[in-house]
Amino acid sequence: MKKAHFLWVDDEIDLLKPYILFLEEKGYSVDCANNGNDALEMCRLSPYDLIFMDEHMPGLTGLETLSALHTFRPDIPVVMITKSEDEGIMNKAIGKKIADYLIKPVKPNQILITIKKLLDQKEIISETATVDYRGEFNKLSEDIGRADSATEWTAIYKKIVFWEMEFARSQHPMQEFVMRQKEEAGKAFGKFIKRHYEAWINGNDPSRPLMSPQLLEQQVFPLIDRGEKVFLILIDNFRLDQWLAIKDVATEHFLYTEQEYFSILPTATQYARNSLFAGMLPNRIAADMPQYWVEESEETGKNLHEADLLAALLGRLGRKGSFSYTKINLHQEGERFATGFSGRELCDLTVGVFNFIDMLSHARTESKMLRELASDEAAYRSLTRSWFLHSSLPSLLSKIAGKGGTVVLTTDHGTIRVKHPQKVTADKQTNANLRYKAGKNLAYDPKKVFSVTHPESIGLPSPNVSTRYIFAVDNDFFAYPNNFNHFASYYENTFQHGGISMEEMIVPVITLHPKQ
Repeated sequence: MKKAHFLWVDDEIDLLKPYILFLEEKGYSVDCANNGNDALEMCRLSPYDLIFMDEHMPGLTGLETLSALHTFRPDIPVVMITKSEDEGIMNKAIGKKIADYLIKPVKPNQILITIKKLLDQKEIISETATVDYRGEFNKLSEDIGRADSATEWTAIYKKIVFWEMEFARSQHPMQEFVMRQKEEAGKAFGKFIKRHYEAWINGNDPSRPLMSPQLLEQQVFPLIDRGEKVFLILIDNFRLDQWLAIKDVATEHFLYTEQEYFSILPTATQYARNSLFAGMLPNRIAADMPQYWVEESEETGKNLHEADLLAALLGRLGRKGSFSYTKINLHQEGERFATGFSGRELCDLTVGVFNFIDMLSHARTESKMLRELASDEAAYRSLTRSWFLHSSLPSLLSKIAGKGGTVVLTTDHGTIRVKHPQKVTADKQTNANLRYKAGKNLAYDPKKVFSVTHPESIGLPSPNVSTRYIFAVDNDFFAYPNNFNHFASYYENTFQHGGISMEEMIVPVITLHPKQ
């Protein structure tokens, strides 16, 4: 392993010999300079890994040396070690992006931990994570084998997401083990949903989790009842790991509480989001408010009446407060929304639906370039973070916090990267979704799907007497026998939603209160 090479710059360098010997005993190589000009010349000739620098030196000061260094070697981390406790100098040093600031006298181990933090942190974190995951592996496998409640499955999914993201940061070889365990969990979760979903929908299971129709009544309306002005931000097709990827930015101005809820089936916008805003299951929407429900076979948009469904829910519950609803598809729309928000007071409930992630998911299927940019989960998270940082949402969140508003950030469903095609045959009236099918003449392998022959038993409408629904489980997707190989190859590794998986069903709901 290459020995780290340091430069120590101090006009009293001879007095620092004990520190230099200490570092050399630890296996580091240390060069010395007693002024800024010599230090700059040495940096031009040698690729140092780290520089220790005093501030008060004859000739160039430490800060002046740092400024000159940044013109040709801005990548070298610089640690200022000085007697100065002047806050102004500290601020200037931080402004010039120093890596650390230590005040003399320092102990050798203080310097050592600074070195480890700056140079060895990734390796140490990786080694520690490996040891921790090995200790967790067997217990997690046992948990997967015996889990039989929504609470247990939520905990398992959160652990898997944690380890997946932990190892993805460094492309660690342990990623492969996490992926295998995730596949094992996905299969077991599918069996769990098959056993319990109908009882959840019919209210016959006391351990039923929070689900789409109950979300507003349980997570949003109680905040309004406490006198809070609530802003509901719904990001379509938004997974738990994507939330974790933007969490630090989204919570900058807020204290927050993280929870999860279960999307209904199908985990598709037409069903899950309409159900969320209506506060009822899809079959009841179709029966009680047919003017707001669009059947699968119809060509018109399936989510054009969300504001109407929300208004109906508020009226049904006797809620008289003000509300507004806005759907944002384009960046310019988001900018206008955030700008317009600045000049008006918050309603009791303000709803903003952001569709970019869902649009990205669908566009990725059709675009080779986007497939390359979001080739796997880690890249998909990175793209999500990039979008969020450059969207109108950080500015909007800052403005909401400034006005003392409360934010509930959530989604209607998640998505999964599909891998395994399952053959299905259907007539021309059957919907095109790859993760669920609704139709009269479906032929499939019953062992590979969750089949529902009586849609009303899980709260879904029946356009025809013989309509049935089938759902793909884990990372399967449906493909027709005609041109099967081409179809399977084209859609393999695309992100899809509508079926049964932890990624699609267990989704985040975060409540954010402003810090001030």
